Amino acid sequence: MASFSVKFSATSSLTSSKRFSKLHATPPQTVAVPPSGAVEVAAERLEPRVEERDGYWVLKEKFRKGINPAEKAKIEKEPMKLFTENGIEDIAKISLEEIEKSKLAKDDIDIRLKWLGLFHRRKHQYGRFMMRLKLPNGVTTSAQTRYLASVIRKYGKDGCADVTTRQNWQIRGVVLPDVPEILKGLDEVGLTSLQSGMDNVRNPVGNPLAGIDPQEIVDTRPYANLLSQYVTANFRGNLSVTNLPRKWNVCVIGSHDLYEHPHINDLAYMPATKDGRFGFNLLVGGFFSPKRCAEAIPLDAWVPADDVVPVCKTILEAYRDLGTRGNRQKTRMMWLIDELGVEGFRAEVVKRMPQKKLERESTEDLVQKQWERREYLGVNPQKQEGYSFVGLHIPVGRVQADDMDELARLAEEYGSGELRLTVEQNIIIPNIENSKIDALLNEPLLKNRFSPDPPILMRNLVACTGNQFCGQAIIETKARSMKITEEVQRLVSVTQPVRMHWTGCPNSCGQVQVADIGFMGCLTRKEGKTVEGADVFLGGRIGSDSHLGDIYKKSVPCEDLVPIIVDLLVNNFGAVPREREEAED
Repeated sequence: MASFSVKFSATSSLTSSKRFSKLHATPPQTVAVPPSGAVEVAAERLEPRVEERDGYWVLKEKFRKGINPAEKAKIEKEPMKLFTENGIEDIAKISLEEIEKSKLAKDDIDIRLKWLGLFHRRKHQYGRFMMRLKLPNGVTTSAQTRYLASVIRKYGKDGCADVTTRQNWQIRGVVLPDVPEILKGLDEVGLTSLQSGMDNVRNPVGNPLAGIDPQEIVDTRPYANLLSQYVTANFRGNLSVTNLPRKWNVCVIGSHDLYEHPHINDLAYMPATKDGRFGFNLLVGGFFSPKRCAEAIPLDAWVPADDVVPVCKTILEAYRDLGTRGNRQKTRMMWLIDELGVEGFRAEVVKRMPQKKLERESTEDLVQKQWERREYLGVNPQKQEGYSFVGLHIPVGRVQADDMDELARLAEEYGSGELRLTVEQNIIIPNIENSKIDALLNEPLLKNRFSPDPPILMRNLVACTGNQFCGQAIIETKARSMKITEEVQRLVSVTQPVRMHWTGCPNSCGQVQVADIGFMGCLTRKEGKTVEGADVFLGGRIGSDSHLGDIYKKSVPCEDLVPIIVDLLVNNFGAVPREREEAED
């Protein structure tokens, strides 16, 4: 199938004014929604809870009762002023000892700096920060990668980088005095960390094979770039969307493989034609949280390609204006959709559209339902004749400075100086002339570190940061997931891909609910002692028959996981115990 090429009216998109039901989405759980999708809501409930003051959007006084601590911190001091008024320059000059003497300054480094993509690792790396970038569609360059390597190298053993489950880089070990210079360096290579944490729009995800896949539906890169440009106002800060009730995820689907995981995003653009026009059906409300996980549901809306940014803008404004700001576990956008009903929420979106119109969804879905998801690791032909891309396995997404320099070199020497990050924490080198493939495969980095053909259980292994760095994580994940998987591989032979995901806490950054087998960190008891453990999830699916997994067994000590995983693989995934396999041989 030929992919779609769409001309964008970028300027108008960025300056506009104030039944993809096959994904088996379930209705919202907390409101009995009538067949029409309408819920009766009092008129006063539809009054916007925020208002613009001096260019910033703030919560009105009448809606401040019962708000959560994060909202109080935003009211006490506008987080974006650390960027727009260069507050970061001032706080970077203050010692941590002095910062600790002031609650306002402590909240700056622990809460407000997240609007600049900086996360203080107070619990495990006091005084050091993780910096999360914006990398739309996961596309980066050799120059950008080298710059990030130069940043983390100076921090020695404290410095490293991770590929995230949103096609993004996170770098670690950053200290506060260095931040102003790092931000300038990011800007010089075309990167930003702005609005990548807390109550902001996260990195726009797209097809990692965009523009090179012979079977892609549409190249998602222009859409992801436009969305990112809108959200950050081209790195200047878009103050109209920096005070959301909670974080907000968006993706654009470009392949039948659904590499982008639409069912777990707040907004997913699903390619569809209508009356000869190319555009997208919309899914809304997908999210994970400790108290509830929900799959995205159809908004019964279709937009032409030129309206990708305007509809994103209006959905964000509806959420910003009407979302509740009390219990943080009940402030994601799906809770608002529950309260208003799908039709009620849709009506609020329509009210905010430039022409006050939003077409109903199209029946002309372009994503094929019966599609076997393809592997992208290894050598694969591109749509460009004579070229291939090579998918590299990055074990649980962790890289060091030297690794990043080598990846940058390989991308330049063999490809076009470009790297693609994936939501499975791997990296793709595109645009390699076929005559150079053998030489690339013989490079030491591919032989010794980042294999294009890893063992079958390793190739789909995903792990969050874990408690090595993250203060939210209950258990260590990255090293443990590798060690346990290695042990399991010695015990069973597996012939089909099995996706195993690890997350250190119920926030589920490791997305265990979409895994075939998932492990969520917890503390449990064994022989009278408290030990690190995991709740085991089973049955998550991705693709057109997506389904969130269910808890299979709770509170298993980590040291007891291997036999349980072996049993699951044998009983559910056709694995054969190696002792039996050897006997049969």
